[in-house]
Amino acid sequence: MQADSAHAPSSPLRVIGAGLPRTGTTSLKNGLELLLGERCYHMFELFDDFDAGIKWWQALEGDIAKIDKVLDDYGAAVDWPASLFWRELMAKHPDAVVVLSHRGDAETWWRSVDRTVWAMLRRRDTEPTLAAFNEKMRAKGGFGDDWDDPTAAMAVYDRLFAEVTSTVPADRLVVWQASDGWEPLCTALGIDVPDEPFPHLNSTGEFRDRAGLE
Repeated sequence: MQADSAHAPSSPLRVIGAGLPRTGTTSLKNGLELLLGERCYHMFELFDDFDAGIKWWQALEGDIAKIDKVLDDYGAAVDWPASLFWRELMAKHPDAVVVLSHRGDAETWWRSVDRTVWAMLRRRDTEPTLAAFNEKMRAKGGFGDDWDDPTAAMAVYDRLFAEVTSTVPADRLVVWQASDGWEPLCTALGIDVPDEPFPHLNSTGEFRDRAGLE
């Protein structure tokens, strides 16, 4: 058996998501799966895969090769934890398109994340292992001890946007929000625009209902 460091992915990623949670990543996942005819990795995949959670933990600790073991059978990856590694994935998959999903501005993003993902992170009853995993993801994403401060969190949003747009070559980058729909993705991928409407999923209300947030 090959060592992890020599392990080559069997299905190289075609799309790498670089956007934060609550930037339309669920809609993006579903749209990409339709366009590519391949699975797109998203945080949702972690809920039923404890083994993958261990591998992501190891990646967050520095064993980047473990990511290949999780993403082998996927054609795209968006949302945390995968998007935390957009630089590493971009280097490993030089032909992949990088999609920077966004919400137009930091304040719009904060209003959404404050009532959804961040509301989950604030829960006192979170299982300790999951709480530790969330802390590692926040650290990798540049959110420090003041992660729950709106000004500090919005600064991270703006910093990530600037880093991605200044780092990714223009011919590989798609700056996208859900209202843009199919066209920017299809243009970058060389795929015809589907006849069906672009999926718009996981609204704030849907998230809160599913998570049991009052």
